[in-house]
Amino acid sequence: MKQFIEHSFVCMSGSTAAGDVEAVYFKIAKGIIPFLALLFVMAWLDRYNLGFAKLQMAKDLGFSETVYGFGAGIVYFGYMLFEIPSNLLLERIGARKTFARITILWGISSIATMFVKTAAWFYVLRFLLGSFEAGLFPGVVFYLTYWFPARRRALMQALFTTSIPLSIILGAPISGWIMGSLGGGAGLANWQWLFLLEGIPSIVVGLSALVIVADKPSQARWLSEREKQLVLADLDADHVNAGPRTHGFREAMRHPGVWLLTVIYFCATSSTVTIGFWIPSIIQSLGVNSNITIGLLSTVPYIGAMIGMVLVGRHSDRTLERRYHAALGYLVSAIGLVGIGVFANSPALAFTALVIAVTAPLSGHQAFWQMPTMLLAGTAAATGIALINSIGNLSGWLGPSVVGWLEDLTGKTSTGLYVVAGLEVLAAALILFFMPHRSVSTGETPPNCET
Repeated sequence: MKQFIEHSFVCMSGSTAAGDVEAVYFKIAKGIIPFLALLFVMAWLDRYNLGFAKLQMAKDLGFSETVYGFGAGIVYFGYMLFEIPSNLLLERIGARKTFARITILWGISSIATMFVKTAAWFYVLRFLLGSFEAGLFPGVVFYLTYWFPARRRALMQALFTTSIPLSIILGAPISGWIMGSLGGGAGLANWQWLFLLEGIPSIVVGLSALVIVADKPSQARWLSEREKQLVLADLDADHVNAGPRTHGFREAMRHPGVWLLTVIYFCATSSTVTIGFWIPSIIQSLGVNSNITIGLLSTVPYIGAMIGMVLVGRHSDRTLERRYHAALGYLVSAIGLVGIGVFANSPALAFTALVIAVTAPLSGHQAFWQMPTMLLAGTAAATGIALINSIGNLSGWLGPSVVGWLEDLTGKTSTGLYVVAGLEVLAAALILFFMPHRSVSTGETPPNCET
């Protein structure tokens, strides 16, 4: 991860003065991004290992596709209820305590899923998982505003969210191996071992957050006093250059731009959350029967996503453009989702479409998440980011539920994926037609360096 960050910063320093502050941002990135990424690796793994558990769990417990789809997505009701309070609490007590609380509690709820016997308890524990995890992603988005100016945040966002593909690249083979090798050990089914062995690391990482995380640059023991002054002065200048923005809680809740972004994110993230739950099943439908092979193949789309996210995030920062970077990602995602169904009888083409469907929206999100802080600051930013993520992520319930219901109805996963593709097109249209043409205000021209 640190070498990845270093490569991404190669072209970012200009004059001597600019080079000094950018060197500090490079040091900060190395200091905080890897651990933030690790937190989200744990979150993504414990949320989406259900896709692997389903390969045997649904049969053992007699769950229909509808039950599975509803349970997979109900985590996002927990998000909706608790993300705004969590972000406001982060602003009050700091990221260190907030991230530790979140991570430890979701690890416990993930482990508890191994004891599920009925659909009702399945729903309860998935809801608790979402309630405990609520606040991590919007918390990190808000936390990055404490450390980086607007001209750097899309890249930092991209480096952080490489944890999503990284969790699959690392976790999918492990999940496939657990599902293929540990069934029956100590009287536990393979899916029970999955929840146990992948929940414990979250608790360990959560405890580590109490030691590792610094709330703000002024509290970072690994920065010198001069480095702290450079960063704080640059962040102050960035806040001034950003112009007038909404600051209060009530103002954020009434801001029409916030609600527009919420609707956009609801549509846009439907692909990301839905496809994550169905990747193992889609690959299985292409004729792959080995759980271990399914795990290995599940990593391929996310390798593409990791590359795409960094490239799009860096280019968006260099050009200081957000709208087209986001909208194009969502349109391409729709093409990939449709392609999975259209090429269902051609495994190679269907798998290529799957790679596109995973890569494109994750890449577009890096530019999207820079839009809220162009409108909001302070408490309003904490509120608005959480609101957009919490309500927008309800598509994480709608998407899997619709796909599961339509699969029960038609016998085809692709039918539901076409519905999700329509939501991606709508997200792109809302951005292009209703989001204002506004570049990032930084008081400087975009960096000019060759790729």
